[in-house]
Amino acid sequence: MTTGYRENKRGILFTLSAPSGAGKTTAANLLLEKAEGLRRSISHTTRAKRVGETDGVDYHFVGRERFEEMVRHGDFIEWAEVHGNLYGTSFANVEETVSRLHSDLLLVIDVQGARALRERGVNCRLIFLLPPSMEELRRRIETRGTDTAESLATRLENAKAEMAAMEEFDYVVVNDNIDQAVAQLMAIITAERLKTENRGLRPNKSVLSKGDSK
Repeated sequence: MTTGYRENKRGILFTLSAPSGAGKTTAANLLLEKAEGLRRSISHTTRAKRVGETDGVDYHFVGRERFEEMVRHGDFIEWAEVHGNLYGTSFANVEETVSRLHSDLLLVIDVQGARALRERGVNCRLIFLLPPSMEELRRRIETRGTDTAESLATRLENAKAEMAAMEEFDYVVVNDNIDQAVAQLMAIITAERLKTENRGLRPNKSVLSKGDSK
């Protein structure tokens, strides 16, 4: 028998979480450049748009009233309030990508959101990006120069709580060197794509020999 297979799969939903300042945005951007067939999930948020950000590319920026309306309508797989701002992942965005487009999806999300996905039984792979140390995390946040002493202290306290939850994730990558961290993220994506359960393999009858096609 000549054996062949075709793939008929849904996309895989990957999530990337990390404490503020651990480098998840940089890692995600580099990963999206390198991983063919990986798309970025665009979340909704009520926070103000930062310099260089584009609506519909970085986030869907909406007012709090609109966001709360979407919550009431059950439009989000998960949503959470972080540092006074609301963030949410819509069903429509995820389903469009993994089901109709059959593409893998990367969702950059906080620990609360990742936990909500797991609790709701959403089929996803949770990845946690860990800073090499709290001292290095503090240095990175301070280098940005965007936080007051009070907000810096809040971020560091939140980081400790988030890092304590890393055992809830499927994978942990230490971001000591960004190139190495991205290489490890690529390895995770490749491994997941090769899993039998994620391939959706079906026999390809066109490659069976005539004697085996009964």
